[in-house]
Amino acid sequence: MAAVVEVEVGGPLDRDVEEVDLSHLAPEERWRVEHARMHAKHRGHEAMHAEMVLILIATLVVAQLLLVQWKQRHPRSYNMVTLFQMWVVPLYFTVKLHWWRFLVIWVFFSVVTAFVTFRATRKPLVQTTPRLVYKWFLLIYKISYATGIVGYMAVMFTLFGLNLLFRIKPEDGMDFGISLLFYGLYYGVLERDFAEMCADYMASTIGFYSASGMPTKHLSDSVCAVCGQQIFVDVNEEGIIENTYRLSCNHVFHEFCIRGWCIVGKKQTCPYCKEKVDLKRMFSNPWERPHVMYGQLLDWLRYLVAWQPVIIGLVQGINYILGLE
Repeated sequence: MAAVVEVEVGGPLDRDVEEVDLSHLAPEERWRVEHARMHAKHRGHEAMHAEMVLILIATLVVAQLLLVQWKQRHPRSYNMVTLFQMWVVPLYFTVKLHWWRFLVIWVFFSVVTAFVTFRATRKPLVQTTPRLVYKWFLLIYKISYATGIVGYMAVMFTLFGLNLLFRIKPEDGMDFGISLLFYGLYYGVLERDFAEMCADYMASTIGFYSASGMPTKHLSDSVCAVCGQQIFVDVNEEGIIENTYRLSCNHVFHEFCIRGWCIVGKKQTCPYCKEKVDLKRMFSNPWERPHVMYGQLLDWLRYLVAWQPVIIGLVQGINYILGLE
């Protein structure tokens, strides 16, 4: 009886939905008709949908295991491929969807970052290059942090209806917030990876740091191992432009250099002896600790930005081969 009712009601209703002319409908009505068409198209395919979900879950698990093993055994190649994907994948969607504003910002960021990276990889290293590198990436880090916070607040305000106080439509407020949130997180992730690569090149060139071995030069108490420049301010003195910071291993650095090394360059070890840095002690000011948590969030989001589109594309390819729609 139930099946007969479904045929009598569902059949003509589906035909009526298919025959509707969308060009004369309002956006809300057009969305309802398209939604009804989607349900009519997928009715009776529950087993196929369950199979597709299982394929998605299995692919996610296997891909995660392979990525973890790759990162542990070959971290350099993993980081380079991940950085390349984060840099190029959004460009494809930008051109495809005509997001010209994002494309302009992407081109500007890429040009300046390419110049900074070129300077960081030159030998011999110019004395002003380490400061230039950390200033640029620290600037991008702070801008991305502020942009992400503003975007998050805009989304929250829209969810709580506070946008109505400023006569802003919910869809406009949500689009604005999500756009800012995306800009902040994307460029925050991208600059940290470029900064890490530049920090490795510069430190290896200066000679006080080696990613896989002992330092090639002895570190004097009056030299900063990050930039290789002289330290003129004592640890206990208040500097006019910049203070000097001493780690728990008793090695001293310019405060700006060691902060850039730890926050922007993602290094949590001493640039000379590789002893682990106590970030809580370094950032005793509670207003600075969110920067550390924000950096950890960006590290987690790298997987979503770089590898999620690849995994989804792989899942769609498997479904296409198996004839699943």
